[in-house]
Amino acid sequence: MRAMPLPPWLSVLFTRRMLICIVTGFSSGLPLFLIFNLLPAWLKTEGLDLKVIGAFALIQFPYTWKFLWSPFLDRYALPLLGRRRGWIFLTGIGVLLTIGLLGQRSPRDDLGAVVWLSVALAFLSATLDIVLDAYRRELLADEELGLGNAIHVNAYKVAGLVPGSLSLFLADRLPWDAVFWITAAFMLPGIVLACVVAEPHRAAPPRTLRAAVVEPFHEFITRQGWREALLVLAFIFFYKLGDSLCTSLATPFYLEMGFSKTDIGLVAKNAGLWPSVIGGLLGGLWMVKLGINRALWIFGVVQAIAILGFAWLASIGHHDAIGAAERLQLALVIGLEALGVGLGTAAFVAFMARASHPAYTATQIALFTSLMAVPRTFINATAGWLVAAMGWAPFFLLCFVLALPGMLLLFRVAPWKTSTYHAP
Repeated sequence: MRAMPLPPWLSVLFTRRMLICIVTGFSSGLPLFLIFNLLPAWLKTEGLDLKVIGAFALIQFPYTWKFLWSPFLDRYALPLLGRRRGWIFLTGIGVLLTIGLLGQRSPRDDLGAVVWLSVALAFLSATLDIVLDAYRRELLADEELGLGNAIHVNAYKVAGLVPGSLSLFLADRLPWDAVFWITAAFMLPGIVLACVVAEPHRAAPPRTLRAAVVEPFHEFITRQGWREALLVLAFIFFYKLGDSLCTSLATPFYLEMGFSKTDIGLVAKNAGLWPSVIGGLLGGLWMVKLGINRALWIFGVVQAIAILGFAWLASIGHHDAIGAAERLQLALVIGLEALGVGLGTAAFVAFMARASHPAYTATQIALFTSLMAVPRTFINATAGWLVAAMGWAPFFLLCFVLALPGMLLLFRVAPWKTSTYHAP
C-alpha cells in the first residue's frame, strides 16, 4: 500500500531548507543566551552586585549597532566558501574561541578582561547574526518565511537550554573554565554548516561599498514613504520591549526566589522546551495559512499575557523551602513565557524578513534587528535599578504595560485583514 502524501501545508516542514533553519537558529541563539543566562548566573555566584550584573546588559551594544558594519558583509566575500558561508565560518570560529577564553578569567579578580571578552563575544555574535539572517532570507521563498523563521526561532530557543540549563547543571559539578569550553563546543554545527551548504544567489551583491551603505536605506525609505518607514521602525522597537525587559534578569530572579541553579537548569529551562518547540512549530505551520499579519496579533497577545505570569510568581515571594509545588509554579510560568515569546518572536522575525529587499538582506535585516536590540541593550541595563526601586512584582507589571504600544502599532503596520507591507 502506498503511503498517503502529506498535505501541502505540512509537507513544507520536511525539507532541506527547514533543516538548515534549525542550524542557523541554534548557532544564532547559543551565544546570545550565554550572555543572557550563563553570564549573569556566573557573575551572581562570583559575588557581584545585582546592579553590576544588570549593567552588563550594556555589553550587548553590538547587537544595537550591527547595521553599521553590515554593508561590508553585503559587499565583500571572503576568499573561500563565498559571501555568506565564508562569514558564517569565520565568525563561528571566533565565537567558539571567545566563549572558551571568557571562562578562563575571574570576574572578581579580572573584571576588566571579563567585560572586554564579553563585548568581543557580543560583537562576533552580532556579526554572525547578520550573515545568518541574510543567508536564511536568501534561502527561503517568500511563502516559506513564516514557517522557516518559526523553525529558526524554535532552534534559537532550544539553543538557550545549553547555557541556561546544561551549563548551569555542570556548574554545580565542574569548574567554570571547563563549563565555558563545553558550552563553546556547541558552536561546531554552525561551523560545519558553512562547509556543506550551497551559497545562495538570489540577488547580485552591491557593486561598490557606497552602494552597499546608501542603497539599502534609500530603498527602505522610498518604498512606501518615510512616514510608513518610521511606523515600521517604531513597531520593531516596541513589539518586543515588554518581554525583553521582563526576562533580562530572569536567572537572578529565580535565584532570589529561592531556587537553586540545579532547579533552574533542570526544571525552569526544560519546562520551556516543549511549549516552545511544539507551540512554535504549530505556530509556524499556522502562519502558512494564517499569514504573518494575523500571527503578529494573536501571538503578540499570548506574549504579553506571559509577562503576567512572572508578576504572579513574584507576588508569592521568596521560598524558604523548595518542593514539588514550587517547582510546578515555576514550570508553569516558564512554560507560558516560552510559548508566548517563541510564538511572538517567530512572527516578528518573519515580518522583518518580509520587510527586507532581497538585494540588501544583510544591511536591512541588520537595521531591523539592531533596532529590536535597543531595549535589551540600553533599557534592560536599568532593570537592576528598577527592581531595587520597585520590587519584582511591580517591575513585571511595568513590563506588561510596555508591551502594549507595539500591539497598538499593528493597526498601521500589519492590519488584521491585509498584508500591506512587503518588499517588492
